[in-house]
Amino acid sequence: MLEAVPRRARVARIVGWAGALIGPAAVTAVLAHLGGPERRDYVFVYLGLVAVLGVLDGLWPSVAAAALSFLLVDFFFVPPVGTLTIADEQDIVNLLAFMATAGVVGLLASHRRRALLEARALAESLRQANAELARLNKEQAAAAKAALTLARSQEQVRALQELDRSRRQLLASVSHELRTPLGTILTESTAPAADGRAEVEPRLRVIAEEAQRLKALVDDMLDLAVIENGTLELRLEPVRLADAIEAAVERLHRASPGRRVAWEELAADLDVLADWGRLLQILDNLLANADRFAPPGTAIEVGIEPEGQGWVAVRVRDHGPGIPEELRDRLFDPFTRGVTEETGRPTGTGLGLAIVKGLVEAHAGSVRLEDDDGPGACFRFTLPLAEAMG
Repeated sequence: MLEAVPRRARVARIVGWAGALIGPAAVTAVLAHLGGPERRDYVFVYLGLVAVLGVLDGLWPSVAAAALSFLLVDFFFVPPVGTLTIADEQDIVNLLAFMATAGVVGLLASHRRRALLEARALAESLRQANAELARLNKEQAAAAKAALTLARSQEQVRALQELDRSRRQLLASVSHELRTPLGTILTESTAPAADGRAEVEPRLRVIAEEAQRLKALVDDMLDLAVIENGTLELRLEPVRLADAIEAAVERLHRASPGRRVAWEELAADLDVLADWGRLLQILDNLLANADRFAPPGTAIEVGIEPEGQGWVAVRVRDHGPGIPEELRDRLFDPFTRGVTEETGRPTGTGLGLAIVKGLVEAHAGSVRLEDDDGPGACFRFTLPLAEAMG
């Protein structure tokens, strides 16, 4: 493509110079046979030829054609004919005027031709630039599309890997939690009794305790499945918050009689819009979690205060070691468990806080771990007031 342009330019120059030399001679051959009394008027024919050559071939071919035309007109049409001698002063003036006019016409025509060529070159450059830009845009669009497809594929792979990790973790946790009580139940129920009834009764108590533990795990898993599937049904009604806290504290004392719970009944003397059973489940899980990690002899604090217009905030604080930094981001994920200071082993099923989060959000509230300077861990959740929703 780059070699074809100079080749065409060389051919155009050769044709231009050939026209400058052959054109005046051909015009002269034709006019010489026409005859006529005013042969001096033939100069205008040459003038037109010079203008055409200036437009087509540029300045110098038109100047050469003008000079050759001057000589041919002088030789063939200006007396004395057949010589380059001019006898009449008027003919000299006419020939000089022809030469000047031919030069001006050729110059203007060559300028016009140069401008036309430059415009064509600019148009070609713009066309090539547009074509290159279109190609680059097409390549960029294809690259962007490929990058987007790759990003989506990577995101899908990460999502699948996370799902597989969660499923493996869930299977491992469920298998472990189910295997322990089932193994205990099987051991105590199949081992032979050496001393009759005296040894049977303790074993029955162990079996009953492990069966209760197993039932609690199954109940928590079923509750979590209902919450995650979005099929949880609530029977919302006005519930006195103080009654719910009092009932939850009594249930905690059945498992931990020595644990003190500090709360103000007057602050909790208000009605919230809640499901009684699910509200107790929220409080049970938070109190049990606080009791599990709080040192013996310390109190669990339950605080109640208004939260904006139409809401109430409930805080449950223990005086334990607090939440490790590595657990904070996944604290409300299923099967996330802390470690007690006494045993150094994980406690609970790891489903309690996940269920609390699901139940609170089902009541249109929110729950979070508060970052404050107080002792231990403080969980805060909100509930709507019944009078605001009425």
